[in-house]
Amino acid sequence: MVKGLDTGFNLKSLIFKPLDISEKLDRSLGLYGLIAISLSATLGSTLFVIPALGADILAESGGTGAGLWLAFIIAGLIVLPSALSKAELGTAMPSSGGSYVYIRQTYGAWMGMISGLGLWASFGLKSAFALIGFSAYIYAVQGSLGFELTENISKIIAIFLLSIIVFINIMGVKSIKRIQFPIVSISVLFVLLLVVLAAMDPSFEWSKPVQSDAFSDDGLFSWNGAVGIGSASAFVFLSFAGVTKIAAVAGEIKSPSENLPKSMIWTLIIATLVYVMISFFLFGLMDPSQLGIGSEKPDKAPIHTFAVEVGGTSLGLLAAAVAIVSMAGMALSGVLGSSRFIFAMSRDNLLPQWFEDLNPRYETPHYAIIVTGGAMAIAILTIPVGDVAKLASGFKIMIFMLINSTVIVLRRLPDGETWYTPSFKSPMYPAMQIFGIVSGFFLLVLMGTSALIGAVAAIGIGSGIYFSYSRKKVEKNVTPWRIIRTRIFNQEQYEVEKWWLVFNACAHSKHPDHLTLKEFIKALDVLQPSIEPFHARALFHEIDSDGDGMIDIEEFVGSMSDGKYESE
Repeated sequence: MVKGLDTGFNLKSLIFKPLDISEKLDRSLGLYGLIAISLSATLGSTLFVIPALGADILAESGGTGAGLWLAFIIAGLIVLPSALSKAELGTAMPSSGGSYVYIRQTYGAWMGMISGLGLWASFGLKSAFALIGFSAYIYAVQGSLGFELTENISKIIAIFLLSIIVFINIMGVKSIKRIQFPIVSISVLFVLLLVVLAAMDPSFEWSKPVQSDAFSDDGLFSWNGAVGIGSASAFVFLSFAGVTKIAAVAGEIKSPSENLPKSMIWTLIIATLVYVMISFFLFGLMDPSQLGIGSEKPDKAPIHTFAVEVGGTSLGLLAAAVAIVSMAGMALSGVLGSSRFIFAMSRDNLLPQWFEDLNPRYETPHYAIIVTGGAMAIAILTIPVGDVAKLASGFKIMIFMLINSTVIVLRRLPDGETWYTPSFKSPMYPAMQIFGIVSGFFLLVLMGTSALIGAVAAIGIGSGIYFSYSRKKVEKNVTPWRIIRTRIFNQEQYEVEKWWLVFNACAHSKHPDHLTLKEFIKALDVLQPSIEPFHARALFHEIDSDGDGMIDIEEFVGSMSDGKYESE
């Protein structure tokens, strides 16, 4: 070791560069708080809308669609690997940003651009789905309240609410998450009340949701039954999008290695039970035709219809009120979360700087919020509600597949030469991650053209922006994925990239194109800690053939390729 140099400055910290976590966050979130936030994000926007739409997807393969409850169980099982993977990543990279940060750090800026756009679209579409549900519930209760609205006018009302939500986000509401949990708690308790009332109803049939025709005319274990339940599972995947959201605030969690995986698993279990119960008792009581299953317009306000069936018009109005408040609250936080992705991408130089600009009065990224709101308005007005859900689910499935692959890449980094040291590690690695990737791929295929078109669009648009704008703006670095790839397929290239990275890390920012004697000794100490100072000094003057007291990148890499430092 060269005397006088920082012992913490070594090859490990340079080649496998850890995430620079500048925020110092107060670890104040315990297990119950984490579960509360996760459940709010998971149940709020889909619970009141998705049951009839999902059953309609299942019924496309024949049958009644009453077996939707099984689709929720399958989707929950496919989410499990991603939950465990994100828990592991969150303890290794406890920084705000979640999936976007993990993917960008592992695969680099290009994949970061694609995943960032996918996450932005997924969050925005989920919020748009909530607002479409909001308009559907207004439309559903118009007769009871004595006025008439067309479906288009109810959408305009949703756009008006979206405008208010955008304005509130620009003003920077700090208490969005505080009001989320009580709203969703009331919603869940209300839905459970409906379940109890349905179970007490004399016309409820326990066998209806489990009969063979609940899945397909040919039964569950037929080709049509398997395709139908797979397609429905892909469609309702959106319902579990919030399970892993808590990883984005891993830096604020008490004992993250224990509480982060526990909170995700408990959220997944509770959410699955809620979705299974509501779908089982909904279709155990009501005939699918009452919910528009198999028609051109399946019921977008199924919980209102369910409430009217078990408790009359008054309970139906209460159901609509609970649903409207819940979905408006989720849309409020959804715009906030979605806009932060393009804000973060602008901060990382992947998007134009004006997305990062803050409002001078409210200090919020107003351009990012406005663009997000505009995209959501277009989705509400132009995309059918079923396709909105499919696109949102498709984007989320792709992100979860990438998250699982990220864990595989980071776990393959050489022992002792990696910053990746999570305090929690996913069990059954890599089988768990491989299952998540393979099952996600099959769900994308079963989802049909909408999800595939969305995937191609995200890849195409993300790649186009990256190569036309971002590539020349972002800082070049050697990512874990590139390390693994070159280490396996091109050892010589791996060594060159290592030298390049050491050179750039040691060169002063005022002269990044060359090394001085002091900087050269620093670089050599990283690559060959055992070399003596006088040997390093002699090597510098040997490489500096023109005697100008500087070594540029070509001279440095050339000397390393010739093995000069090894000969010393």
